[in-house]
Amino acid sequence: MRVKVRFIVGGDGPKRVRLEEMREKHSLQDRVEMLGAVPHAQVRSVLISGHIFLNSSLTEAFCIAILEAASCGLLTVSTRVGGVPEVLPDDMVVLAEPDPGDMVLAIRKAISLLPKIDPQVMHERMKKLYNWHDVAKRTEIVYDRALECPNQNLVERLSRYLSCGAWAGKLFCLVMIIDYLLWRFLELWKPAEDIEEVPDIVLPCQSDGESLKDCSEDQCLR
Repeated sequence: MRVKVRFIVGGDGPKRVRLEEMREKHSLQDRVEMLGAVPHAQVRSVLISGHIFLNSSLTEAFCIAILEAASCGLLTVSTRVGGVPEVLPDDMVVLAEPDPGDMVLAIRKAISLLPKIDPQVMHERMKKLYNWHDVAKRTEIVYDRALECPNQNLVERLSRYLSCGAWAGKLFCLVMIIDYLLWRFLELWKPAEDIEEVPDIVLPCQSDGESLKDCSEDQCLR
């Protein structure tokens, strides 16, 4: 790794003690700064003090931290796990396998790409890629598609979960059976027909080009 590279580590999780021990063992106090827990109001200030955001998660569904870093103009280096590869365009992230050696190679590649990175351009791209109105529309599409899927009975669901792996499949099936028995017990205690359904609310201002702010100004949302 290059001499000029410095690491700023935020967070106060269980791995902090091990990181501090490694820093002491290898005498890296001048190159590794441990911030501890970072208040949300100070996250931006910490991010813009760097050039590369390193995410080393072993499991991740959707990493909001990557979006925050990219919005601050940082090039991201991340493990290729879960939904991470789908979060950012290929030219905004360098992916690596969850292996220390591969992560080092990814960091070196990211360092070589830094001269081509314009933080302001990256920030503007993120503004177009993600906004709450667009996220809400995408979420609605996902729910609509889920509602269109045919309902599966218990046997079909168990068969589906069993195909998830030799051990994971059995574990998923066990959890599902426990959930099913709990649901049946709760159904006896409070039948579904006794639970009031929430009615659908149709807002008068719902055209595609309008934002929630526009609707609020027109007094469509109250």
